[in-house]
Amino acid sequence: MMKRFTKICLRVFTIVILLYIFLVSISLMSHSFKCFGKDFSEKLITTTANPIVGLFIGVLATSIIQSSSTTTSMVVGFVAGGALSIRCAIPIVMGANIGTTVTNTLVAVGHITRKEEFRRAFTSSTMHDLFNMLTVIILLPIELSTHFLERTSIHIASLLSNTAGFKATSPIKEIVKPIVEGIDHLFVDQMGIAIKAAGVIMLIISFVILIIALAGLVKIMKDTIAGQSEILFDKILAKSGMVAMMLGCGFTAIVQSSSVTTSILVPLVGAGVLRPETVYPIVLGANLGTTITAILASLTGNVAALTVAIVHVLFNLCGIILFYPIKFMRAIPITLAKKLGKVVSEKRWVAIVYVISVFFLLPFILIFLNNVFNKG
Repeated sequence: MMKRFTKICLRVFTIVILLYIFLVSISLMSHSFKCFGKDFSEKLITTTANPIVGLFIGVLATSIIQSSSTTTSMVVGFVAGGALSIRCAIPIVMGANIGTTVTNTLVAVGHITRKEEFRRAFTSSTMHDLFNMLTVIILLPIELSTHFLERTSIHIASLLSNTAGFKATSPIKEIVKPIVEGIDHLFVDQMGIAIKAAGVIMLIISFVILIIALAGLVKIMKDTIAGQSEILFDKILAKSGMVAMMLGCGFTAIVQSSSVTTSILVPLVGAGVLRPETVYPIVLGANLGTTITAILASLTGNVAALTVAIVHVLFNLCGIILFYPIKFMRAIPITLAKKLGKVVSEKRWVAIVYVISVFFLLPFILIFLNNVFNKG
């Protein structure tokens, strides 16, 4: 009995350590992108009034700095300062929702050496991508023709604009912050490496750590939870999608990052512990949860800034209304993600092409062409 208890405690301790390493790798990856991308993203956000280009600016800027919260915060700041109009900000916020999914897709690529595991992991990660893409495809044309998000948000913001602001802190960020700052200090301050070069080195290190942590997590989760997943998850989480959604929303509101929530789910699905159908409402909840702290932080009396934060909330709420209550609509992103997962498990190079093209190359080309034609 004591031997079994010790074994369980050791496994739990190992999972906690591996999870911590995994979270450090995610945070370090995000930090490394910011080292050579934040200034670029700030310049990018204010370059155009074209809504379609604005959408791709949101995708590219967020893919570079790997944080929709950071992009949205910059947009809020620009709107508050008068550098960006609310109407121009809305497509960028929509694009940020797509760009933030790059983190969990990169996590899925960490499973690329194991075919079935990779298929499941990529399915899980691209559900998030596809949900946001499909929501944008439906809502952006409606917004451009009716401006319903803008008008509704302005009305709500005018009611809330006298509310005092609130600053929230992410416990996850605080836990991993010393390690990330220590690595940054080592390369930049002690070794004297240029910030952008240090960013590249930290990106490589973060990806290596990510793969090691993933391999360990998947193995120990399979050993620990094998045979119990149906009881533990399918009969609890899958029993009520609304409960799963609220859990995803609540956890993300606490950690202040949908990327953390969705990235933790990817290895669980990869290991076969969770099914895509079980994960789907958690992902939708995470999408909503990531907007809550931005709302709290923007309740400072600036109606324009608050309006942008509310747009983010309404956009995600509309996405949930579109792609969750009706079974047929709910099945669309899940089915497409499964098909994509099957394709990349057979042709793994497609996964790399998908990530580079969707999140970086296509947005960059479209923004570049827009700038060229505008100058011409």
